[in-house]
Amino acid sequence: MSYGSSTSEAWRQVGVYIARILKGEKPGNLPVQAPAKYALTVNLKTAKGLGLSIPASMLATADEVIE
Repeated sequence: MSYGSSTSEAWRQVGVYIARILKGEKPGNLPVQAPAKYALTVNLKTAKGLGLSIPASMLATADEVIE
């Protein structure tokens, strides 16, 4: 299981920063931002290999389930 920042959202934010730099802002003046979106990924194959069972409610809320 992994719970962390969304990779696609991070790349989108990189694009926003690049656009601001190309418009003339200095990189040192740009704020550091925390991720706004997080993703939960569950790997069922690994869980089964370890003898773990994942509740159906957690699987329903996961952003990605690897089987």
